[in-house]
Amino acid sequence: MVNDRVRRISVLKVPVDIIAPEDLEEVIKAMYSDGKNHQIILLSEADLMLARRSGEFRTMIAGASLVVPISASIIRTAKFLRRPVPVRYEPFDFIVRTLSILERWGKSAYLFGSGPKGLAKASKNIKATFPGLRVVGGHSARFQKSFHPKIVEAIRKAAPTLLLVGKGVPGGERWIPRNMKHFNSGLQLWCSDVFDVFAERKSRPPAAMFAKGLEWLFYLPARPWTAFRIFTAARLRVIALWYRLRRL
Repeated sequence: MVNDRVRRISVLKVPVDIIAPEDLEEVIKAMYSDGKNHQIILLSEADLMLARRSGEFRTMIAGASLVVPISASIIRTAKFLRRPVPVRYEPFDFIVRTLSILERWGKSAYLFGSGPKGLAKASKNIKATFPGLRVVGGHSARFQKSFHPKIVEAIRKAAPTLLLVGKGVPGGERWIPRNMKHFNSGLQLWCSDVFDVFAERKSRPPAAMFAKGLEWLFYLPARPWTAFRIFTAARLRVIALWYRLRRL
């Protein structure tokens, strides 16, 4: 737990944090000011289910400084289990809020992920949108395996307040805890589509659709396999029911 503005609960034995929007700035400031490394996780329904069966993924989430729920099903499950109800955030909106906070306090960011052209455009748009934010470096996810230590060293030397990681990096989100030991301090956050959205290559689901928990329908035409999430959702409901019955 970062400070008393964050409340950590358990949803099906997976940690989830409750952060009020009005407290987010103080929480972010507390993390980047204490001289430690802090991974921020944007927790989806699929992530929660994966954390229940994958040791490394479960350990990563348990060790994260902030676990932010982004799926409506996580909120519904917390309610169903009569747990305190977390605040749900839209992933890109959370990142924009975080960058805005860092810009306001003259902090820095390093961008890692995506392809060279996509990252270049994303970097340009981030600099234009947040002119007070210092982008102290960046590297695409396309590189020879032997070059990886040089990227890690470049990030270490740049010492960004925020290391923003996107798709394509080896290990995905797990790349952060696997390499965090090389960094002195700062925030680390992974989001698969963050650079594609900043590069205007992908769109975000409408706010009304996200509010209803139907954002997966927005992605369905481009990602037909998204339809299989109904099985994950059904399994989540069954497990939640079993947990509630055990407590009766």
